[in-house]
Amino acid sequence: MSFNTFGHLFRVTTFGESHGPAIGCVVDGCPPGIALTEADIQPWMEKRRPGQSKFVTQRQEPDTVKILSGVFQDERMAAQVTTGTPIGLLIENVDQRSKDYGEIRDKYRPGHADYTYEAKYGVRDYRGGGRQSARETAMRVAAGAIARKILDQLYGKVTIRGALVQMGTQKITRANWSWDEVNANPFFCPDRQAVAGWEEYLEAIRKKGSSVGAIIEVVAEGIPAGLGAPVYAKLDNELASALMSINAVKGVEIGDGFATAAMTGEENADEMRHGNDGKPIFLANHAGGILGGISTGQPMVARFAVKPTSSILAPRKTINKDGSETEIVTKGRHDPCVGIRAVPVGEAMMACVLADQALRHRGQVG
Repeated sequence: MSFNTFGHLFRVTTFGESHGPAIGCVVDGCPPGIALTEADIQPWMEKRRPGQSKFVTQRQEPDTVKILSGVFQDERMAAQVTTGTPIGLLIENVDQRSKDYGEIRDKYRPGHADYTYEAKYGVRDYRGGGRQSARETAMRVAAGAIARKILDQLYGKVTIRGALVQMGTQKITRANWSWDEVNANPFFCPDRQAVAGWEEYLEAIRKKGSSVGAIIEVVAEGIPAGLGAPVYAKLDNELASALMSINAVKGVEIGDGFATAAMTGEENADEMRHGNDGKPIFLANHAGGILGGISTGQPMVARFAVKPTSSILAPRKTINKDGSETEIVTKGRHDPCVGIRAVPVGEAMMACVLADQALRHRGQVG
């Protein structure tokens, strides 16, 4: 199987399946001399880890990361640092229940990649979705932790944060937005007043054995103007591609996105004034921090839509491998809203894209 690598200078190759012995990745292109230990990666893994509330899959995976290569320290060094060689990362799978998937071995889940995967390769690992599973995204989060270290090394403190802004039909009130609230509830919701309603809403969905979609917003701050390129390496097109590669994502927008279609030129324009530091002051950020494929220095804003989890208890019409018509019910442990755990994954993908673009920018303009 090809196409398991993304990035140009900062390159990430992931491997492993949902119910295999382990998942892992190789991060290549990280500059040498950056302090890096497992403790720098693990906090980000905790944000994505399953089983932390009744609103996510109850699969119990500690997601403990091991660094296998690409770092060095001896008694004369104050810290373990990257060597500039490939960084190997590994997470062991410890709580697989492959028997839960025995009944769907020869059936295709509607809305899932079961059919297309088998149509392409002629074989599929039906246990938890195999390579199609969102389990793969754990390694993206690990790679994103390294990408954050690179960005901090190049630009000082770069902040990349995500939040769930819509769950099914339930939306936040933007006037109530608080980043401090995001990590204080099980939904990464920035609106404290919305949380209680979300709990009641998703609990009803969960008890029915159903699922709902979500919209996640990711914001990067501290990125200077100039990253990206005007034609084939547009920052927004690479960011959209990276976010679209996350499991179950069906739509991406930058800045005001699709809402700009209803705007006039006057409404959409991010007007400017001269700042005391010689840099422009933008009076709005409809562009989401990217103009002409190049960063403006403003906060970078992207949103992506995640579809409902395909594995549900409600009987659905489908066919099996022989082409016979049948029904399917998917048992096992699944997220009633997979968008919740997609928040740290979106953050990681934005970090990886920005680190890659930053290294390419440094290579071209110094």
